[in-house]
Amino acid sequence: MKSRTIKVSYLARVEGEGGLYLRIKDGAVAEVKLKIFEPPRFFEAFLRGRQYHEAPDITSRICGICPVAYQMSAVHAMEDALGVKVAGPLRDLRRLIYCGEWIESHALHVFMLHAPDFLGYQDAIRMAQDHAEVVKMGLRLKKIGNQVVTLVGGREIHPINVRVGGFYRVPEKKELSSLTEDLKWAREAALKTVRWVAGFPFPEFEADYEFVSLRPEAEYPFNEGRLASNQGLDIKVPDYDEHFAEEHVAYSNALHSRHQGLGPYFVGPMARYNLNFHRLTPLAQEAATAAGLGEEVRNPFRSIIVRAVETLYAVDEALRLIAAYERPEQPAIKVEVRAGVGYAATEAPRGLLYHRYRLDEQGAILEAKIVPPTSQNQKVIERDLQQFVEQRLDLPDDQLTWQCEQLVRNYDPCISCATHFLPVSLERL
Repeated sequence: MKSRTIKVSYLARVEGEGGLYLRIKDGAVAEVKLKIFEPPRFFEAFLRGRQYHEAPDITSRICGICPVAYQMSAVHAMEDALGVKVAGPLRDLRRLIYCGEWIESHALHVFMLHAPDFLGYQDAIRMAQDHAEVVKMGLRLKKIGNQVVTLVGGREIHPINVRVGGFYRVPEKKELSSLTEDLKWAREAALKTVRWVAGFPFPEFEADYEFVSLRPEAEYPFNEGRLASNQGLDIKVPDYDEHFAEEHVAYSNALHSRHQGLGPYFVGPMARYNLNFHRLTPLAQEAATAAGLGEEVRNPFRSIIVRAVETLYAVDEALRLIAAYERPEQPAIKVEVRAGVGYAATEAPRGLLYHRYRLDEQGAILEAKIVPPTSQNQKVIERDLQQFVEQRLDLPDDQLTWQCEQLVRNYDPCISCATHFLPVSLERL
């Protein structure tokens, strides 16, 4: 078979910069590399020496799309180290702000970053010329998610109201109730979104994955739960480091994660869905079923439907939380500083986000570890690319490159988070 080299200088519609290298030789994929060349940002290093209460605000700067996820993982880890447990309305407010982030992040991905792939457009701007009303719906959905984050978090980008033990200020019930009508509109829009994306043409591709996510006892996961997988994993979050390891690869500025003894694993909406389908609201379950999803989804291209279902869930959950909300007497519970180690994992829009901190007696951070979703998914993305390309070697270079880019966007990679994609280079020899 003739050797071929395909190069794309930049892959659009992902967050951050990096590269993908594929080498095909003698009719087989010889090498796959996700080259994340965006410079490391050393958040773990410059957290050392800072006070425990600074971690939520510092880590939120890791990402402008999902700052709430970093704040939530940080505050839960610090509370674990300090022996604090937040419950009641304060816990509900944390779920509510996470709902807002899921809505805005999923809407951004579905409408602006991923839908153009399925409809044959280079970007959302060109897609809007033919699908103006759909794009407007997506923008309004995102705006409503941002409104939830702003009201609970103080501002929509890098919220300032989250603190260890609770919040600096808690909203009045009437403030939250002001969101209700917009959220009711968002629920109908999310239902329409599920139906819309369910009609997209999906490439035939399935793989055997180890899905890993939080799995609470009685709710769809945001902040709490045990770590579980579809291959028998069922552990407490503090046991994460005993089961998962990070390793450096020479071609990437992001560490690669693996499940020790098993290899690549998959985090994100598909993992949550496969492990927690029955914890979705009845409306979200019905929408998923009507969209042709079973309780198990193994085609990553159909992850756009799962994200739409999760958007619907987040809107539904936000409405429930607002209806049940009673303003607590205090915005936060008292925290006593002590030495300790704290662990937490929460579900960022893109998947599991793990934090671990070690504190001294004065509450200064001695050690920090942050494992974002994209770095956990890198190995499985590479494996998927190899299997996907091997089934499509007869495609012309332009079609194969386009489909490889689309496959990577299935994961909604956040490269900036992973460095703490993507130009494509496809080489055929």
